[in-house]
Amino acid sequence: MTRGKTTPGSGTARAGTTCRGRVSFVGSGPGDPGLLTVRAAELLHEADVVVTEVPEHADLVRAVCGATEAGPELVDGGFGEDGQPLTHAARSKVVVRQAKRGLRVVRLMAGDPFLYASGPEEAQACVKAGISFELVPGVSSVSAVPAYAGIPLTTKDHREVAVVTCGDKVDWVQYADRRTLVLLSAVGQIGEIAKALVAAGRAPQTPVAMTRVGTTTEQATVTSTLERIAVDARAARMAPPAITVVGDVVGLRDALSWFETKPLFGWRVLVPRTKEQAGTLSQRLRGYGAVPDEVPTISVEPPRNPQQMDKAVRGLVEGRYEWIAFTSVNAVKAVREKFEEYGLDARAFSGLKIAAVGDKTAQAIAQWGLRADLVPSGEQSAAGLLEDWPEYDELLDPINRVFLPRADIATENLVAGLVDLGWECDDVTAYRTVRAAPPPAPTRDAIKTGKFDAVVFTSSSTVRNLVGIAGKPHPSTIIAVIGPATAKTAEEHGLRVDVMAPKPDVEVLVDALADFGAARRLAMVEAGQPVTRPSDRKPSARRRTREAGAAT
Repeated sequence: MTRGKTTPGSGTARAGTTCRGRVSFVGSGPGDPGLLTVRAAELLHEADVVVTEVPEHADLVRAVCGATEAGPELVDGGFGEDGQPLTHAARSKVVVRQAKRGLRVVRLMAGDPFLYASGPEEAQACVKAGISFELVPGVSSVSAVPAYAGIPLTTKDHREVAVVTCGDKVDWVQYADRRTLVLLSAVGQIGEIAKALVAAGRAPQTPVAMTRVGTTTEQATVTSTLERIAVDARAARMAPPAITVVGDVVGLRDALSWFETKPLFGWRVLVPRTKEQAGTLSQRLRGYGAVPDEVPTISVEPPRNPQQMDKAVRGLVEGRYEWIAFTSVNAVKAVREKFEEYGLDARAFSGLKIAAVGDKTAQAIAQWGLRADLVPSGEQSAAGLLEDWPEYDELLDPINRVFLPRADIATENLVAGLVDLGWECDDVTAYRTVRAAPPPAPTRDAIKTGKFDAVVFTSSSTVRNLVGIAGKPHPSTIIAVIGPATAKTAEEHGLRVDVMAPKPDVEVLVDALADFGAARRLAMVEAGQPVTRPSDRKPSARRRTREAGAAT
C-alpha cells in the first residue's frame, strides 16, 4: 500500500540522487487513541511508511488515516518474519532500511519514544546512517495510567515521585521514605516487592493501587495496602501490562476516580445503524465510556423507477412547488445527488419553502447551504411537522403543491395530514430501504448470548431488521428505544424495553441510557456489591421464569 510519490524526500528515491528519507519517532500514548497529539496525527497522514511496535498500532493508523489504498505502508517493527520479538538493534535496522528507500517514515512507539522505550537507540542508528529525524513526544503511561485511575502522582503535600523498573534487582531501602512510587513490571513480583518495602521501613498500611490496560475501556484497578496487595491482586486476576502506585496519593482515588466511574464504562453497545448514520450516536456513547459496535440493518438504495424522481426535480426547477418537505437525512442526500446528476445547485431552491422533520435533517439541509423554513417546535416527527404546518391559503400561497421525497416504506400519515390542510402532495420515492446482509457469525452469536450490554434502537425498522438478520438480543441485554412507536415494535418482537428517550432524538436517547447506567451503578455501590456490566450478570430468577413461560 505504499503511496507512489516521486517528490524529493518522499516516494522512491530517484536514481543518481543522494535523497534520503526522514524518520519521525512518534509516541502513540498509553492506549487511548484520543491521547495522540495533533503533531503525531499530522505525521501519520503524511507518512509513506509506518513502522509499528504493537498489533494495536495497525488499527490506530487506520483510524487516523482511513482504510484506503492511499494510506501508508505498515511495517511490523515489533516482531520478525518468524514471529520472534525484535531486539533494539533489529528494530533500528528496520527503521534505517525504510528511510534509505527515500521515504517519509514514522516510527510509531508506545508511550513516549524517549521514556522507557527504544527511541534513543534507534535515533542513534539514524544518526550513524546519516538520516535526519525528529521526535514527537507521546503521553507516557507512567503519568497517564494513574491519572485515568483517579490518582494524582503529586499533591501539595507529596511533591516527589520515583519511577522504578522492577525487572532488575532493586535496593528497596532507598525507597523507604514517603515518596510516591510508580512501579513498572511489578505484577509478577508484587508480593516480594511489598515485603521488601515494609522491611525497608514503609508502613504495612501504605496504600497501593494496581491498574491494568490503563486508559482503555478494559481498564481495571485494584486498591489495597502493602500487606494485602499480593492477595488482592491475585483475587482480581491482575495481569500485565499494569502500573502500580505506592503512597498516600492512592487514597484520593475514591474522590477523584473519573474514568472507571463513567455511567456506561466498558459497556459494549450494539448500534443497529451504518457508520455514516451512527457518527453522533457512537461518539456520545464513547463519551460515557461505552464501546459502540455499529451493525447495519438497512441498506439505502436508489428507487427502482427513477423517472418519478426525475420528473419531480424538473418540476422543482420549473416552479411547480410551494414547499419541499424532507423527512430524513437520507431524503436530503437523495435529492442532492439528483441535483448533482443534473448539474444543479442550491440556487434551484430560490422561492421554495423548505420543511425539515427535525434538527438532524435541518443540519443536513444547512450543509447544503440552505435554511429550513419550518422545523417542528414540538415532537420531531411527521406528526410534529403537521402540528406546525400552515393551512393552504389561496391569497398567501400562489402554489398549493408540496414535493415530498421519501423512503419507499414511509407511512401515509403525513400525506393525509397535508391533504386535510388543503395541500396537494407529490409523494415521491426518493430512495429504497432494504434489509442489510446478516452480520458476521461472531456478532450474531454475541447478540444472542448476551455479550452485548445494551442495544439502542432508533426506529421501528431497526428493531424489525435486526431481529430479522441477527435474531433477538439476549434477555440480559438492556434495550433502549427512541420513542413510543419503537418501544411498541420492540415489545411486539418479544423484547423488554428498559430505557425510552423522553423525546425522539439520538443524543437524548444516549443520555437516557447513561442515566440508566448511572442509577444501576449507584444501586450496586450503595448495596455494597461489585459494579458489573449487564453482560456479566446471569438472568434473574424472575427473568428465567418469564422465559420459561414464554417457551411453553
